[in-house]
Amino acid sequence: MKKYAVLIFLFTATPSVFSQIPTDSIKAIIKREVANKRSKSIIVGIVNTNGRQIFAEGKISDSNTALPDGNTIYEIGSITKVFTSLVLADMSLKQELNLNDPISKFLPKTVKTPIRNGKEISLLSLSTHRSGMPRFPYNVDPKNLDEPYADYTVEKLYEYVSHFEPAFDIDSKWRYSNVAYGLLGNILTLVAKKDFETLIQEDIFKPLNLNNTVISLTKKQKSNLAVGHAETGAVVGLTDLGAIGPGGSIRSNVNDLLTFAEANIGSIKTNLSPAMELTHVMQAKKDGNDTFTTMGWTLVDENGKSYLFKDGGMPGYSSFLGIDKKNKIGVVVLSNSQNSVSDIGWHIMDATHTIDSYKYPWTLLDTLRTTNKTKGTDAAIALYQKLKASKNALFIFNENQLDYLGNELRKEGKIKEAIKLLKLNVQEYPNSTLVYESLGEIYKRNKNPKTAISYFEKARELDPENQHWNYILEKLKNLQKDKNNM
Repeated sequence: MKKYAVLIFLFTATPSVFSQIPTDSIKAIIKREVANKRSKSIIVGIVNTNGRQIFAEGKISDSNTALPDGNTIYEIGSITKVFTSLVLADMSLKQELNLNDPISKFLPKTVKTPIRNGKEISLLSLSTHRSGMPRFPYNVDPKNLDEPYADYTVEKLYEYVSHFEPAFDIDSKWRYSNVAYGLLGNILTLVAKKDFETLIQEDIFKPLNLNNTVISLTKKQKSNLAVGHAETGAVVGLTDLGAIGPGGSIRSNVNDLLTFAEANIGSIKTNLSPAMELTHVMQAKKDGNDTFTTMGWTLVDENGKSYLFKDGGMPGYSSFLGIDKKNKIGVVVLSNSQNSVSDIGWHIMDATHTIDSYKYPWTLLDTLRTTNKTKGTDAAIALYQKLKASKNALFIFNENQLDYLGNELRKEGKIKEAIKLLKLNVQEYPNSTLVYESLGEIYKRNKNPKTAISYFEKARELDPENQHWNYILEKLKNLQKDKNNM
């Protein structure tokens, strides 16, 4: 493995300070963060009026120690929302729809659309996260627990919309929502009479020559994919988001995203430039900080500085895209780890934003995993208790450590061992919904609805506002009835 950062010069004129901070600092930052195990690889792309620079550190995977480059493909997660909103903006300018159209105008009559105080959700509400819909839908019960949205269909999405009751007035608050973007993407396909992948490919990717920005990868693109990793460092496959895919299903590379950034800062003029400008318009203040929402982007406007950004996180990847239109600078950061790289992107955009050096928190998990493999689960549990009593600062104790290990054993089909660890987690962290959900899912999927019900009821007791518990409990209770009547 090459342990150094690579600097790729794509133009002849390259100043020593390319963005807001020196290039040597950027190289040092990503080198340090890969060494600290934030990610297997981090790649940074910067573009301004002088050209492009790309910095890379790390490796594509443990089995492929090649250094990633500008063509290496990553999942970009919620940066997808910027593209989805761009389709909306473009269609509105073409008068194929109106931003303020209510969603009921497009959805099947069988879908009951939410109304609060006489107001209905609009297309703009969905795009600006002001529909009131939550981050994820509650009516999820996947066949494969490790791919929770792969089989989340449009029918399930419509079911969710029909039962959704806004907790506050529509457009009165910002609430981040993948559900809303799933619905927005679905409506755009209904208007265009094309599936979402075809629509965004034909209307956005091809006109901008983003040849490696896709949803479905070709065989060649798969061979150039950076392998995703969970925050623990475990290998993670690509994520299928089903019907909420318009909120996070795109894969891309640094070169394509720099081209997209150039188009957004106006360095490249295209037929989509007016639509891009529309997506940059401030729509409303976000809750909890001094930033604002546009169509797909977050707008930062403070202390005389103004820039737009969007970040993304997936089970195996993280991403950042930022643009400074005034100074015509674009920044891209991609990583094949779930750990966020947004702070790196913000720091490059504005050096007053600090970076907290990553501190690897999974030494306990690694230690227990090794013991479990070599000596068994009982030995791992004994070691856990011994290490906890020692109060060694090297080990971080929280419910995620045992939960990860328990679910790794579940994936390997070692159900009894997994249950032992997850029951220990319940004892250690009785006020965490996570510990009850993990055990409930194991019992549910191993045809023990009675025991599963007891764990999900405990989760509901701790988090009564979460409708997911009611959804799962109703299914389990019906299953238990059927079992009793056999």
